[in-house]
Amino acid sequence: MESARPRLLLVEDDRALTALLADLLTEEGYAVDVAGDGHRGLHLALTRDYQVLVVDRGLPALDGLELVARLRGRGMTCPVLLLTARGAVQDRVAGLDAGAEDYLVKPFEVTELLARLRALRRRHPESAGWLPVGHRRLDVANRRVCDGGAEIPLSAREFAVLHALAGRPT
Repeated sequence: MESARPRLLLVEDDRALTALLADLLTEEGYAVDVAGDGHRGLHLALTRDYQVLVVDRGLPALDGLELVARLRGRGMTCPVLLLTARGAVQDRVAGLDAGAEDYLVKPFEVTELLARLRALRRRHPESAGWLPVGHRRLDVANRRVCDGGAEIPLSAREFAVLHALAGRPT
């Protein structure tokens, strides 16, 4: 029932790095979509569902900071990791203030990138497509509740209420 591969959007203009990261992330179990510039990244992020975005800051057509700011302006809450060569404190602050949840400076260790992606997904369980509801799980993407292997039928209104409550546990 559960989607086996979390979807990740990689927005990076360096083709060699993109190929390396796409292969690595695919091996780690992600379904990876790639965009080579900010406009394509914006289009994909707004038209598809992703559990996490990895965005380069220095992109052609639309800078990574502007991309993240536009996504946040349109209500997108998917976690974003900015991956960039700009490592000065003011650059990191600008990236986080633009709406990114994390910021990793190039060159980086692959193990750290993977750990940061796992941490983002833990901190944002709703982005995984499933939310825990007691011992049950709410499948956000397919609008259903599962108890073990059994699906519990809900009306659209019941699902909306449960989703709102599950996203804000006390």
